Amino acid sequence: MYSSETQIRIHYALTDQMGVVYYGNYAQFYEIGRTEAIRQLGFTYKDIEAMGIIMPVIELHNKFLRPALYDDLVTIKTVLKDFPDSHKIVFHTTIYNEAKKLLNIGTVTLYFMEAKTMKRVNMPVQLAEILATYF
Repeated sequence: MYSSETQIRIHYALTDQMGVVYYGNYAQFYEIGRTEAIRQLGFTYKDIEAMGIIMPVIELHNKFLRPALYDDLVTIKTVLKDFPDSHKIVFHTTIYNEAKKLLNIGTVTLYFMEAKTMKRVNMPVQLAEILATYF
């Protein structure tokens, strides 16, 4: 299992009139978590794209348990529970506030695809080698 954490401060533009994070912003939080999780492995989305591989989101699920509020410092925990042994990778995300209360849970599924052909491909070998050390 691979796990990563990153923190963000909730700024005003992310909230609605009530000071609550607008629900549509959670997809961005998941993306921040995924991007930073890959970066913490010493790899980046830019590296993957340079190989001619793109990673479109094909499925997103989330559940809202408590609101994140303006000026909260939230922790985005991103987990790969299973080694992605094909064209699919599933990120599990939990978001907590400073009091360690669980605010949101979700999963995001992406495919590895060849950019030119839009055909599914297996995870890049370089990324697979790095991730294999966690499983």
